[in-house]
Amino acid sequence: MPTPRPLPTVAALALWLVCLLVALPSRAGEPVEKARPNILYVLADDLGRGDLSCYNPSSAWRTPRLDRFAAEGMLFTDAHSASGVCTPSRYTLLTGRSSWRGKLKAQTLRGYSESLIEPGRMTVADFLRNRGYTTAVFGKWHLGVDWPRTGPHEEDVDLSQPFGGGPLAHGFDRFLGISASLDMPPYVWLAQDRIVTLPTGQIADSPLPKYFRGGPISPDFTMEGVEPTLIDTAAEYLTERAAATDGKPFFLYLPLAAPHTPIVPVQEFVGRTQSTDYGDFIAQVDADVGRLLDVLERTGLAPNTLVVFSSDNGFSPAANLPALEALGHDPSAGLRGYKTDLYEGGHRVPLVVRWPGQTLAGSRSDQLVCHADLLATCADLLDATLPADAAEDSFSMLPLLRGQAEGTRKSCIMHSSEGRFAIREGRWKLHLWPGSGGWSPPTPAPSLWLEAPVADLSQLPPFQLFDLEADPAETTNLAAAQPEIVARLGKLLRAQIDAGRSTPGPAQPVNCADWPEVAWREQFAP
Repeated sequence: MPTPRPLPTVAALALWLVCLLVALPSRAGEPVEKARPNILYVLADDLGRGDLSCYNPSSAWRTPRLDRFAAEGMLFTDAHSASGVCTPSRYTLLTGRSSWRGKLKAQTLRGYSESLIEPGRMTVADFLRNRGYTTAVFGKWHLGVDWPRTGPHEEDVDLSQPFGGGPLAHGFDRFLGISASLDMPPYVWLAQDRIVTLPTGQIADSPLPKYFRGGPISPDFTMEGVEPTLIDTAAEYLTERAAATDGKPFFLYLPLAAPHTPIVPVQEFVGRTQSTDYGDFIAQVDADVGRLLDVLERTGLAPNTLVVFSSDNGFSPAANLPALEALGHDPSAGLRGYKTDLYEGGHRVPLVVRWPGQTLAGSRSDQLVCHADLLATCADLLDATLPADAAEDSFSMLPLLRGQAEGTRKSCIMHSSEGRFAIREGRWKLHLWPGSGGWSPPTPAPSLWLEAPVADLSQLPPFQLFDLEADPAETTNLAAAQPEIVARLGKLLRAQIDAGRSTPGPAQPVNCADWPEVAWREQFAP
């Protein structure tokens, strides 16, 4: 007869209980450092807030998977890209530093452009990889790579050789994607640090509505095939990570090429929304995000994966705005302006976060947040201190994600395609420019996408001040009536530019000498 086992002592029971509690997932509001979450960041391209039915109930189409995703997480109503166009907003998202502090003062890069992220500049991927994460990016890079140069022109590069300065140089372990926007050559797939298949053909410029620039194209590249390939690759990666035994959490950055021009939904989605090709392309994006969420559920990754969905800037009027207006669809959801602009429609973007056990399902936040805040949020999440020369414009969103009413960001600098500035603090927003700073009226240059009269900006007030609480559509300029607010915000913007940072910390190097876009700063001396 076997000897009976002794009953556990009180101390043993206590030790067992402690071990059990440590092994359980964290509950809402508790630290999660012991179980570092996976992070999946999906970034749509040129998607307006009003293009999602969870933001715009009167949208001309439904986005059921993203609506469900929002119901499972937190929807932000006052979230902003750092710029009205894509390259600078992507730089800021990954580095936590406004792109205009570097060499790109306006506009965007092209497919042959050199790397924008400075060597040694910390990115989110660098930070997380150094703390045990495995990192990947599949999608539209649009931050330049260092092709071997063969001549003085931008396109004079040797595409047969590996390139530097790409994702592998900035913290990512894996990369598959395209160099820039889907309407920019070269039309080739990039994997790690080289082209998969060299281009053998040439395509000509395509006019509206299927707009793209001419250039070399590889035989394995089709514009319609880009979005499905990215989603397939991401799904395979998630499945692979679920089966991995290395114990590493992952950071997957998925910058989509849709619904940017050319607007090319696959055949399965053509006519799906009975609206326009643009609506069908968004239906495809919606289904694609849903597919990835299903993979997370099926593989068991969902409970420990923080998922973010957003857009790099506001809606682009290149997507046949008159046709959308005829359907009663407002892609900016009541806001003024579109992509490129200082007006809210240029940079107020959808932002939804799902983090099971930490972020309350079905919650909303009206707090001011920005794409720049990702790096500081990751540092806060892992209880790490960032160096003084990193994430100079990044504030942690972690308190908001864990249900606190107040965030850490109190102001935010906005930037337009022309390199014009605005600053937001509380209900007030000051534009340091008389026009839109982009394509929308008033603008001194004709737009390819908007039929609008050319404006003489010299006849307009030099600054625009809006009370976004009372006037979210920015219809009434209060600059003349509120000069003290203009002065206060102008000085705040100058101080944040001159300090090389908007976060607390030691000043960083800055040079405004060759910067005509900030000539206004002399009016706001400290």
